[in-house]
Amino acid sequence: MSQPRIQVRARRKPPLHMLPLGGCGEIGMNFTLYGHQDHWIVVDCGMMIRQDLPQAPLQVPNVDMLASQNIVPRAIVVTHGHEDHIGAIAWLWPRWQCPVHATPLAAGLLRLRFAEQQLPTSAIQVITPGDAMESGPFDIRFLPLPHSIPESCALLLTTPQHRILHTGDWKLDPEPLIGKPASPQRFQALAPVDLVVGDSTNAPVPGHSRSEGEVARALETTIGACPGRVIVSCFASNLARILALGRAAHACGRRVSLMGRSMERMVGVARGLGYLEDFPPLVPVRDLGYLPPEEVLVIATGSQGEPRAALSRLAQGRHADFELHPGDSVIFSAKAIPGNELLIERLQAGLKRAKVTIFDERSHPELHASGHPAQAELRRFYEWVKPRRLLPVHGEQQHQQAHRALAESLGIEVPWIPRNGDMLRLDAEGLHCESRHSLAPHIVTQNRIHPLEGLRAPEASSMHRRSGILSLTLPVVRQSTGWVRIGRLLWDTSHDLPLDDVALADWVDEQLAGHDADTIVTLRQRLHGPLMHWLGDHLRHLPDVHLHIMAAEGDTVYDA
Repeated sequence: MSQPRIQVRARRKPPLHMLPLGGCGEIGMNFTLYGHQDHWIVVDCGMMIRQDLPQAPLQVPNVDMLASQNIVPRAIVVTHGHEDHIGAIAWLWPRWQCPVHATPLAAGLLRLRFAEQQLPTSAIQVITPGDAMESGPFDIRFLPLPHSIPESCALLLTTPQHRILHTGDWKLDPEPLIGKPASPQRFQALAPVDLVVGDSTNAPVPGHSRSEGEVARALETTIGACPGRVIVSCFASNLARILALGRAAHACGRRVSLMGRSMERMVGVARGLGYLEDFPPLVPVRDLGYLPPEEVLVIATGSQGEPRAALSRLAQGRHADFELHPGDSVIFSAKAIPGNELLIERLQAGLKRAKVTIFDERSHPELHASGHPAQAELRRFYEWVKPRRLLPVHGEQQHQQAHRALAESLGIEVPWIPRNGDMLRLDAEGLHCESRHSLAPHIVTQNRIHPLEGLRAPEASSMHRRSGILSLTLPVVRQSTGWVRIGRLLWDTSHDLPLDDVALADWVDEQLAGHDADTIVTLRQRLHGPLMHWLGDHLRHLPDVHLHIMAAEGDTVYDA
């Protein structure tokens, strides 16, 4: 008699979950949760500045949904020290009070933020690039990659079943000025990885990003040819650029001064860690008037047109110790962040009124280098690590789509383009989305986090107080002819407004037909001013207006 067959089923391996709450469908505010066996870690916790709102408040990730999902982060792991990766930590850390693991420069910046908000800095743990750590079932290795700030690292997240490479922000710079070029052997040794969670910022850009070494030589040549005082505006975190400017000033016989609190803070932290050792001595801004114009070089914040930054104050003649004169030169050694174009145009108009010479990325692209990989770098990197799958993050939808197309041309599977709030699952059957969660914007006002819909203007913000709040939600789709509204125009007010919604919808449709904006952020910037004029013509009392634009593709709606 035959023996009964015994069927042995393979034990199902526990899945890995991922939940981005920032940085998907947008540039900035990066925040990604990884979960395995009920242990969750946060990779990066950044913010963005909402220049389209009154007072330009900070927006931070909306983490309210975590409680309903029984998610409690056990650690925050930082890839690098840019504000769009660390700027929300001091605001959100009190909810979890977990360890924060960061490389020395990012840790130094975080300690300053924690001290400002009277938080204990003992939670901040320093890790050296190249080293590894553990958090529950995760083994995490910090792998150095060049970027526009020192100590930027990709993270290799390993569990018994998965190997994920979270790239953070990176480029393949053969001459980074600070730090070393990427090691091909280090990354080739990882191949193949199950999944790359990768930077999409420059995925539409062909070729290779410019090296910091090239920019340094171009800056020295340009500064050497300028007859009067030179003011250079760049991101305060770009220490390689600041070092290049210090060296160029020395070579051209100029003295250096810093202008802007964030610039002074970054240089101070960097010097304390041993960076910028050959940077020339600094001259206080108040003493620059004693120097001949051809001996002055100022490194200033404000390249994005921020109204309260140093360069805007100079353009408006509002700086207490320094005034622009005809014959001075202003160099923008930074790329315009999408959405800031209008602010930069206003800033440059003010500089032109001061009769200074302007060098920017349009007329002199050699004076700036992106910190993100273009297509040739993405291809080379993926040849090194040989990913089975890609999850494109850190970009708006068109950047993510371009990243997907490039990866698929290399035979890499791209099963999903994530948006913020997607609960993703990686298991033996692949990568898929389990659920989608809507996330209302959260902003910081008066040292507190509020949902954007509930924001009221500060009492002393204006002599002409506005009447209530109007929230408009505009769903749009991009077609070959431009942007088109789909579905209803949704609006809500804090009290009754005599508003003709049909007339408003017709006006919005006419406006959309005339716009060729490349991104949702740019579209929102361009619509906001005309919308305020239209409302001013149709309402006796103008409300505070919050305009939300959602881009849709097919039947799927993506939050702006």
